[in-house]
Amino acid sequence: MKRREFLGLSLAGLGLTGCQSYSLAISETSDPTNTPASVITGISSGDISPDGAVIWSRCNTPALMHVEVSADPGFGHITQFTGSAALAPTDFNAKTVVTGLLPGQTWFYRVRFESLLVPGSFSEPLYGQFKTAPVIAGDLRFCWSGDTAGQGFGVDAERGGMLTYQAMRQQEPDFFVHCGDLIYADNPIPATIDLPDGTVWHNLVTPGKSKVAETIQDFRENYYYNFLDTHFVDFHRHVATLQMWDDHEIRNNWYPGQILTDERYQEKSVSVLAEYSRRAMFDCNPIRVHTTDARRIYRKVAYGPGLDLFLLDMRTYRGPNSENLQAEAGPETTFLGAEQLQWLKAELSRSTATWKIIVADMPIGLQVKDWGTDIAENLANHDGPPLGREFEMVELLSHLKQQQINNVHFITADVHYCASHYYDPQKAQFKDFNPFWEFVSGPLHAGTFGPSKLDDTFGPQVVFHGLPDDFIQGSAPSVGYQFFGQMEISGTTGELTVSHFNRAGEQLWQITLQPA
Repeated sequence: MKRREFLGLSLAGLGLTGCQSYSLAISETSDPTNTPASVITGISSGDISPDGAVIWSRCNTPALMHVEVSADPGFGHITQFTGSAALAPTDFNAKTVVTGLLPGQTWFYRVRFESLLVPGSFSEPLYGQFKTAPVIAGDLRFCWSGDTAGQGFGVDAERGGMLTYQAMRQQEPDFFVHCGDLIYADNPIPATIDLPDGTVWHNLVTPGKSKVAETIQDFRENYYYNFLDTHFVDFHRHVATLQMWDDHEIRNNWYPGQILTDERYQEKSVSVLAEYSRRAMFDCNPIRVHTTDARRIYRKVAYGPGLDLFLLDMRTYRGPNSENLQAEAGPETTFLGAEQLQWLKAELSRSTATWKIIVADMPIGLQVKDWGTDIAENLANHDGPPLGREFEMVELLSHLKQQQINNVHFITADVHYCASHYYDPQKAQFKDFNPFWEFVSGPLHAGTFGPSKLDDTFGPQVVFHGLPDDFIQGSAPSVGYQFFGQMEISGTTGELTVSHFNRAGEQLWQITLQPA
């Protein structure tokens, strides 16, 4: 089966017995005045900068978030920060922005909540660490991937849980980029799944993951579910993260304005669901809110003289999905949207970093379509000259060549396997661009699919992919085809080394690129 076919299957036959159920909601019947403040769900850091980061956590009662930061793991000297209040409207999620720290250094932090109902009462602390971005040249390493808890594959403790997060943690990256499908809001987690080898996958189950997400709280509980996994919790305590979204944060292959016919949904407007999901994403992750646009997800993250990251949003501004064959650019060919595309071009022109990595939530040249149709999900449509959404990529690639902007490459996820693609103008239908690489990784913990068909418009060549010829589509995480990518930049030579790993931490492929 193809990935899109698998996603369309009913979960009714997967079984709903035999596993322990966990409730992640805060009880409405408890007496908050007698409830001691406690850190629940977990902690995480993200959106790092040279002088700080965003810290996220969640409490069980109305409380004020406090964060203490120290360069000393023993917290011999601390700097204190007070964040937002954990209150019912945000389901007691809270964030603290820490600033004024030295760049390029590991910082240790602890989170406590001060009860607003019992003055002077504090929760027990929970500890974590992150590394601020550097301002001088030095070695750096980061990982990326996507796709967590998809196709009904949740936390099976008997099979070790989400082991890819453990493998990434062992690489000791400076930070991690999640390229989208942070959650699968349209994929409920069943108690059991019968696997092709005759064994049974046993999930931890929760009420919040027993149906498709339609309310802000439904979407929040998708994020909470992932924190049931010990490897996920440990990873987010020790590694700062950068989050993007793709389609499953809302629903498979969604676009603004779409009206659903899926009988599982009472709310049929995808645009309404997307705003609920966007709110939950900001509530439940350490993401900075843009100063003038609270809905904005795309952003630039500078990580010293060696690296600039450009995180895109390929969902919010797109036109309706279609066969993507329009002969002229217009509203129906919008993908990034004019404002985001102009922002990206301007930021790339201003960048002085050696390596400029564009973080996309979908690949460029892989054909991704609604199952059983010719409806295109991303830029690619079929072989031939640029059409439809490909006009935006023409504009971007032409800009890079005309402005002589070098060392620009792409990382992405979405398609549930890993691959390395070299885009060669000599083998492309459209030739007015400089060669570049696109590195695809994932899934972190979901069904595995692929490989996908290429579109030759921009000349992609498969240099590597991580699936064997006898691969079975939709394989469970326990089969082992779960992947993450890694980039390392040398502080002395400026070389960029890119690697693919599986969930056992085994290196599958590597290449070293020289800076132009």
